[in-house]
Amino acid sequence: MIMWRLTVLLCMLSLLSNRIIEATKNPVNVTCFGTSTFTPNSTYKASLDLVFSSLLSNITSKNYFYKYSAGHSSNDVVYGSFLCRGDLTTGKCKACVDNATQDMTRICSSHKESIIWYDQCMVRYSNKNFFNRMELEPHVIGTNAENTQEPNFIVKLQDIMNHLVSAMVRHYQSSAKKFATKMVKYKPFPIYSLADCTPDISAVDCSICLKKAISYLPNCCSEKIGGRILLPSCSIRYENYPFYRSQEGGHGHHAVWLRVTAAVVCSVFNMVVFSIVFCFFRRKRLKKRSSRIDELLDRSKFSNIESLQFSLSTVKAATNNFSPDNKLGEGGFGAVYKGTLPNGQEIAAKRLSKCSGQGAEEFKNEIESVTKLQHRNLVRLLGLCFEGEEKILVYEFVPNRSLDYILFDAGKKDQLDWSRRYKIIVGIARGLLYLHEDSRLRIIHRDLKASNVLLDGDMNPRISDFGTARIFGVDQIEGSTKRIVGTYGYMSPEYVTFGNFSVKSDVFSFGVLVLEIISSKRNSSSKIECGRGLLDTAWRQWSQGTPVELMDPALKESCSVNEVIRGVHIGLLCVQEDMEDRPTMARVVAMLTSDTTSLPMPQQPAFTNSSGIQSHASCSTSSNQL
Repeated sequence: MIMWRLTVLLCMLSLLSNRIIEATKNPVNVTCFGTSTFTPNSTYKASLDLVFSSLLSNITSKNYFYKYSAGHSSNDVVYGSFLCRGDLTTGKCKACVDNATQDMTRICSSHKESIIWYDQCMVRYSNKNFFNRMELEPHVIGTNAENTQEPNFIVKLQDIMNHLVSAMVRHYQSSAKKFATKMVKYKPFPIYSLADCTPDISAVDCSICLKKAISYLPNCCSEKIGGRILLPSCSIRYENYPFYRSQEGGHGHHAVWLRVTAAVVCSVFNMVVFSIVFCFFRRKRLKKRSSRIDELLDRSKFSNIESLQFSLSTVKAATNNFSPDNKLGEGGFGAVYKGTLPNGQEIAAKRLSKCSGQGAEEFKNEIESVTKLQHRNLVRLLGLCFEGEEKILVYEFVPNRSLDYILFDAGKKDQLDWSRRYKIIVGIARGLLYLHEDSRLRIIHRDLKASNVLLDGDMNPRISDFGTARIFGVDQIEGSTKRIVGTYGYMSPEYVTFGNFSVKSDVFSFGVLVLEIISSKRNSSSKIECGRGLLDTAWRQWSQGTPVELMDPALKESCSVNEVIRGVHIGLLCVQEDMEDRPTMARVVAMLTSDTTSLPMPQQPAFTNSSGIQSHASCSTSSNQL
């Protein structure tokens, strides 16, 4: 009995000690993204090696963040950076970055874009310039397996994190490290919290990034005693133990000896106990979420839901048991797989991931939306599969993937000549008009963007992803929320600032999308010229009487100049700061399809340099920026 108690005590001490100074060897997440690849002997690989070497050689006691670029042409330029946690020693930072570069080389061996997060550092490289830019995707959510029984825990947690962020932003300019920690004595356990930003973004962008991270907390962490949200430009984390190093000093040789001894004695014990506890809570969580979806999903609302049922065996056979070779991509709910039914029909199976960041409400929301919709410019739901813990939505397969996959790729965008782009703009407008006015209920999408527009075999657009949509009664036109969902760059100012949304919020997103389709440039974090985002540039060209200059030069031979000017005009009308000035989608469709419909003069767009809200784009004098 004494030996057992000693073993347990040593294990507890080991866990606590290891938590305080966590290991740098195991990454929290590795993401290899983008469609561009490189070969081992390419000039891109040589530039990447040079970037990695520069990152490792510039880790000093004063340099916990560093960025560097190498290469000269568009084919071999590489941008890279590291960010170490603000409490680390130089040795810990160097060890973390060293492990990161090795893991990225091994795991993302041919990808031109990658980002890796550890407990103690983040390393990123890309063939696109991300320096001095606030970026929110990809994001990673991690949670502690243990739950708290406190009913108002999430309210207190958000309050703690918001106070931490406010304090950090207030002292943003005076502190070299954009890093803050705080311990709050919250019953029944203390809360240790941390927030940090990459120092190359402004205080405003840091605040926006951290608030975006905090907005994920109710969805993932309302019952968790620990969790973290990781974004490319910032991160937050909280635990019920001190996972960061005290700024008042180290831990002493005795603690080091105790940690090593305890780890040796109970490593096996820890592994067994952790496995049992992890499996128990994971299974409990999955069952709880599965039953939660079943409770929320009122099948009586859907007269044809039984006729939509697919068996799990049918979906597995169609997708070759969810083979990685059939994977089309990853969404908020989980992975999407291509499949073929016995009758030869191709499908896209959207499978709710067992560790999805989105939950029962979003899944139910998507089902309630798409089962009520029938329109040629909306993605079509073929069926559902609910068996045990498996929740799958079966959609028609759309062969040309998403609009952003083609529009923003230099090698693919030529597939979209002007006539096709204009047809896409009109199709999206008609799809939104159906959602706002012609369907049985008024539906606000709230996340219209290029990646949520799919293109069929004839390049006709189909709006998809209704997980964040809001269903209104016919007479309801607006609402508000404290939980901001959507994508920065497409969200209207009244939604970003106050959480107010309406049909005019979708109109704003549509306007951004129109300008992106015309220019082949992203609005989110884009810099078309120094200090100018897409809306800035579109407004400047319009004000100077040269709206055609916004157009992608590749469209010069195929375009109708009058249609391009009209498209820019309509896009600017849709992104006006005052929602009352924006047209309805009925008006937009009329303006797009009739040359005789008069167009009012647009007012200054939201989020531009001289408007009331500060622009996210800013010039940089960095020698590493193109």
